[in-house]
Amino acid sequence: MQLSASHSVLADHFVSSEGTARRIKQAVLVALGIALLTIAANIKVPVPGSPVLMNLGTFAVLTIGAAYGARLGLATILGYMIIGALGFDVFQSSTADLNGIEYMMGGTGGYLVGYVMATVLLGALAQRGWDRSMVWMAVAMLLGNILLYVPGLLWLGQLYGWDKPILAWGLTPFLLGDAIKLALAALVLPAIWKMVGDARR
Repeated sequence: MQLSASHSVLADHFVSSEGTARRIKQAVLVALGIALLTIAANIKVPVPGSPVLMNLGTFAVLTIGAAYGARLGLATILGYMIIGALGFDVFQSSTADLNGIEYMMGGTGGYLVGYVMATVLLGALAQRGWDRSMVWMAVAMLLGNILLYVPGLLWLGQLYGWDKPILAWGLTPFLLGDAIKLALAALVLPAIWKMVGDARR
């Protein structure tokens, strides 16, 4: 596999190559992606001792990035952020009393920044063919998770103070779940590519 070459992403196989039809299908994919992010963010599990909940949001973010590519993935995640900033209940623990910008400046704020960065990274790596191999997709997911955690942990440290157990709050409780999600994505996306290839024969 030539990892430096430009490859199509999965979304390219569902979007017309030209004109108005392409724009309409891209808009539909963005809307579907935002809906998926919202649903995944609200499938959540409390983690004892941490102010951050574990959910399927990271899995959805990284998978959308890989399936959509950098540009369409970025449009999707930014659309999600804008809707959340306007006060709609799309984030994992937003409520009628805590939503919008106020919520985004809370404990999960750094992770939301990481969502954007990781989406672009996964899209860029998918455009180099990393999503067609289980090994390279696993590496891509690992890099994406690192990019999620770095701003998330830095934000928690600044918000609550570095004297607090930041790693215990925002990293270690999620490692097992992230490992499972990483393995799932490493299996699912290459398998979808195989089905696409088989269907075109």
